[in-house]
Amino acid sequence: MMTEPNSEELSTDPAQILREAGLRATQQRTSVLTILAASTDHPTVDDVYDKARQLDDTVSIATIYRTMLLLETAGLIRKLTFDDAPARYEMTPNRDHDHLIDIDTGELIEIPGREMSELRARIVNDLGYDVVSQHTILRGRRKH
Repeated sequence: MMTEPNSEELSTDPAQILREAGLRATQQRTSVLTILAASTDHPTVDDVYDKARQLDDTVSIATIYRTMLLLETAGLIRKLTFDDAPARYEMTPNRDHDHLIDIDTGELIEIPGREMSELRARIVNDLGYDVVSQHTILRGRRKH
């Protein structure tokens, strides 16, 4: 099961986060981390590119794709894929959580809480396994 780091130990400085992951802190990488850390909507690569262009109009979409892949491989960000929709991204969470997709609007909503994770861990443990990671996607329609 993922351990939860002490919040006092977590850095919020993108350059420091990159260095701690063994990566050079380039302007593009720090910009992408800053954009993702400030995002509440799980942006696509195109969304990140649009925001990065506002910060630096010389950045290319290829650079954003390479940077996103590098950050994902380093474990700093998480790629979320849902059906045929474009991949969306978030900072790798300190605590596993699940997502609800509004099937009418496409909105992606984080579901906080430990209950689902604890239930899943108990079931998997009963089957003789340890949870390494988890992610559940719920699809729903807002009640009217």
